[in-house]
Amino acid sequence: MADDWTIPQHWAGYTAAEHALWDRLFAQQVALLRTRAAPEFFAGLDVLELSRPGIPDFARLSERLMKATGWQVVAVPGLIPDAVFFDHLANRRFVAGNFIRRVDQIDYLEEPDVFHDVFGHVPLLALPDFADYMQAYGRGGLRAVSLRAIDRLSRLYWYTVEFGLVRSRDGLRIYGSGIASSRGETIFALDDPAPNRIGFDLERVMRTPYRIDDFQQCYFVIDSFADLRRRTEGPDFAPIYARLGAMPDIDPAVIMPEDQLYRAR
Repeated sequence: MADDWTIPQHWAGYTAAEHALWDRLFAQQVALLRTRAAPEFFAGLDVLELSRPGIPDFARLSERLMKATGWQVVAVPGLIPDAVFFDHLANRRFVAGNFIRRVDQIDYLEEPDVFHDVFGHVPLLALPDFADYMQAYGRGGLRAVSLRAIDRLSRLYWYTVEFGLVRSRDGLRIYGSGIASSRGETIFALDDPAPNRIGFDLERVMRTPYRIDDFQQCYFVIDSFADLRRRTEGPDFAPIYARLGAMPDIDPAVIMPEDQLYRAR
């Protein structure tokens, strides 16, 4: 393993069963997301030719992604240290696990696999606004390490990159990878009346803890990817971290008076 935690993907080592599992997951999620995911997600699938059968070869995928937005995909063995992760993003490298889940984990697993990382995350990296947002997040993460504010910043990633919703002319749509790569949460995030769906506000997001063991109790809704980039690349986060340090967290189930709420579909 290299100092930056990257490893070879070993694409030739995937078994026929593993490729078949990818195809099963891909077909299941594409069918479910047709009327649920952001149009930009499907545009990314097309640009990157992710509909080709089998687990994508990162080298080939990176060639197409590099032409689109200057990003590439690199393999890692699993979860990696925060500073290493941020450095990769800051240099337009997206890290992806090179293993695929077992059949009995088809609907949920805690540690991200190649399907979650590539199917869920990579299509939007072909979108310039989102690609720039992810690089800015990486740079912000490196600064957050020195400011000891990773917990606050991680909430921004969680509620946008992993579990974000976006407004569209056809209503709310999914763009977060944690939703897009999960059959159960794809349905829950848009259709179930239980979770709160709240208009995006940077400081509100940073005050809201999240959970990793179940579906989310709240989702944050952005107006557009360009708006997300503008609203997070402009402010100096250091005084925001200082200000939030004196404020209590907001339970995900709580609705604040100033929250803008969206209904389930």
